[in-house]
Amino acid sequence: MNTEDHSQLAAFIWSVADLLRGDFKQSQYGRVILPLTLLRRLECILEPSKDKVLSAAQAHQNKPDTVRDQLLLREAGQPFFNASPLTLGTLSPTQTADDLMSYVRSFSADAREIFEHFEFDNYVQQLDAANLLYQVVQSFAATDLSPERLSNYGMGLVFEELIRKFAESSNETAGEHFTPRDVVHLTTSLVLTGQDDKLKSGGIVTVYDPTAGTGGFLSESDAYMQQISGGMSVSLHGQELNPESYAICKADMLIKGQAVQRIKLGNTLSDDQLAGQPFDFMLSNPPFGVDWKKVQKGVVDEHKHRGYDGRFGPGLPRVSDGSLLFLMHLVSKMRPRQEGGSRIGIILNGSPLFTGGAGSGESEIRRYLLQHDMVEAIVGLPTDLFYNTGIATYIWVLSNNKPAARRGKVQLIDATARGSKMRKSLGSKRHFIAERDLDEIVRLYGTCQESEESKLFPVEAFGYRRITVERPLRLSFQASAERLARLDEQKPVQKLADPERNALTACASLNDAQVFTNREAFLKALKAAFAEHLPAGMKVGAPLQKAVLAALGERDPEADICRDKQGNPEPDTGLRDHENVPLGESVFDYFEREVKPHVPDAWIDEDKRDALDERLGIVGFEIPFNRHFYIFEPPRPLEAIDADLKACTDRIKQMIEEMAV
Repeated sequence: MNTEDHSQLAAFIWSVADLLRGDFKQSQYGRVILPLTLLRRLECILEPSKDKVLSAAQAHQNKPDTVRDQLLLREAGQPFFNASPLTLGTLSPTQTADDLMSYVRSFSADAREIFEHFEFDNYVQQLDAANLLYQVVQSFAATDLSPERLSNYGMGLVFEELIRKFAESSNETAGEHFTPRDVVHLTTSLVLTGQDDKLKSGGIVTVYDPTAGTGGFLSESDAYMQQISGGMSVSLHGQELNPESYAICKADMLIKGQAVQRIKLGNTLSDDQLAGQPFDFMLSNPPFGVDWKKVQKGVVDEHKHRGYDGRFGPGLPRVSDGSLLFLMHLVSKMRPRQEGGSRIGIILNGSPLFTGGAGSGESEIRRYLLQHDMVEAIVGLPTDLFYNTGIATYIWVLSNNKPAARRGKVQLIDATARGSKMRKSLGSKRHFIAERDLDEIVRLYGTCQESEESKLFPVEAFGYRRITVERPLRLSFQASAERLARLDEQKPVQKLADPERNALTACASLNDAQVFTNREAFLKALKAAFAEHLPAGMKVGAPLQKAVLAALGERDPEADICRDKQGNPEPDTGLRDHENVPLGESVFDYFEREVKPHVPDAWIDEDKRDALDERLGIVGFEIPFNRHFYIFEPPRPLEAIDADLKACTDRIKQMIEEMAV
């Protein structure tokens, strides 16, 4: 059966949805059709061995369940069995719901669990209440999904087509669980390009997706590898948080003959159910901009207590976006380079490229990836590719075993203009990546050459040292009415009794006409006034003295520099600034060239040093993707703009004159 036949069969199965119209929402169609498609396929697979399984079930009914199940699996010759004498075609028209659920509950545990996560029982009851159940079931019973007609691979294609239709019909939430197939195909192609040594007939590789969704990446990678190799063993692994998506993914794996035990249900960040297991290839489209508050305690604990022995050693991103946590999770599952290494393809929004300054969790994660030379390429995609968002997205391709030509380099590919407009939008998805554009993007990546759409940079190009530039504090002091009013707002002054407050204000205002441009001179005059005029027994401690200075002092660029007890200039926090010095350039040379000519009294705070290399300046990394592809277009000449405006006003004037006639 060719691809067109697969699509026709999928369309025929989906046409059963016409029976549901009016009684079910369009977004619910897939929840009825997918589990019934799976049920019919499993029934067809088990048909040749059904009599033997039923005989064995009768013969071994008194044995422990674990022993009985193993015997029935052996008789079925499949990784699942069904011990019921019923089939879809023999369900009673009068008690269809009871018969159907009895039939489903007779499956072995792995298959039965899939139907539970589909909430199949609930939809069966809804179908039954709408008097549709028997009619729908009979439609599936008449559909030939036997292995003789349809191979596991072919059935996988049909199921994929149904999943796509299901996602499109509920596109308001599809993006959370379903990655568009054009994006899946591109990401998979990029990750597997140049891997012919691993993709060979008879080879064995493992593939992992920590945000498996409905299994699109797993299915696509399997299909790609089989197409390239002509026959190899591909072991698919994944974990998914959403029960329904997990059920669809597991059903797809079951249909394709994969070991469904390798697909796990749960939160990857807080409960890694494949911990300690490395993989050859990893693919993921984690949710964009979703916070990780629910798992914050576990993630923070792993970062603090396990460090680099855990998944999150380099740092943690802000709680509002967990994308980089999934990336670090994948990095932790890379095979050692001496064992061939691993490759990763992950889809991220723009935030992980640049969010977070030097020393932040995001910057430290980028630093770790770049300084360990793991980032091979980043591909900027067209906007409006996904069902639930139109934001800019990027494919990151990572490897811990780069080919020699790529070592120490990062390739940026601008594919933002390679989107084709869809005839009909699906949610936010208005563009798709056509096959010709996909091939060109993969070619740009594979050749690894400079062009208008492809740039190569050394790893250091994305690094910098953030230095803190201080300028001296300069204050002038005066007991003006405006400044004295600020004195009453100081908390230490507000705590004084009225007589003491009045006395303090009187002392502070003794030199009201004089402007002091030297703090020490003002402080000396202030202390003299306190000693001479304050009531006996009233003491002005450090908090009160500080309050007076704060109220009566103002920044004044013409005033003398304020100095500490050692005679060093005090920094003015209001004038504090930061400079990003390109990594590899001398901090002092940069400072003398870029800062000193503009602010001669500035200096570098040499206490601000990097926590890892202890050198001056805190190291940061960012990848300003758009900046590297920006092309400046000068504005049009004023004469041309004036001519256009004159032509426009002339047309308006002519139209008015014609209307007046």
